[in-house]
Amino acid sequence: MIRLLCLVVGYFFGAFQTAYFYGKMHGIDIRTMGSGNAGTTNTLRVLGTKAGLIVLAGDVVKTILAIMVARLLIIPRTADPNMEYLLVLYTAAGAILGHNFPFYMQFKGGKGIASTFGLILSFHPWFIPMGFIVFLGIFITTHYVSLGSLLIYAGFVIQLFIMGQAGYLGDMTQGMLNEMYIIAFLLMAMAYWKHRENIKRLLTGTERKTYLFKKNKAD
Repeated sequence: MIRLLCLVVGYFFGAFQTAYFYGKMHGIDIRTMGSGNAGTTNTLRVLGTKAGLIVLAGDVVKTILAIMVARLLIIPRTADPNMEYLLVLYTAAGAILGHNFPFYMQFKGGKGIASTFGLILSFHPWFIPMGFIVFLGIFITTHYVSLGSLLIYAGFVIQLFIMGQAGYLGDMTQGMLNEMYIIAFLLMAMAYWKHRENIKRLLTGTERKTYLFKKNKAD
């Protein structure tokens, strides 16, 4: 039951579609512009760097807030304090699902990467350097947001497994750890599925590059 509660709380926060509402404030539906994706990259290409950074911040913060609520109000009520990281992951999974599939937008949202950044920033301090190094390293050298997004998920899953098995995530049972690994893998699989067209373009060399300080193509 507490797992479901964390999912619901996460979904409630994640369903706030920053790109959609920001676009509406500027008289557009971001889902009808550019790639049609309601996320940071498409907002940046359509409305510019400032808009993209605002949307990025909003999508990161909503996951952080969901996890804060779970840690303050829900997780302390569980009988097993060793479930903290597992329940944090459930909450983040709910936020990512809410971002990707908001009920009031016919379940057409974003791809969940900015929300995943919120998970990485909130989960455990040791995950933060990995996230920044992998994503920024790839983005700065290639300007492919999609490639950085895909690799950051792979890095998260690998680091989660290593730290979990090494005992750095508390005194969790192997069953809890396995449950956590499955959730992380499913989130990664969903991210890869949401990026399936990007993967095809990366493989064929036709993926669009994204720049922060120069004009980007919106389509």
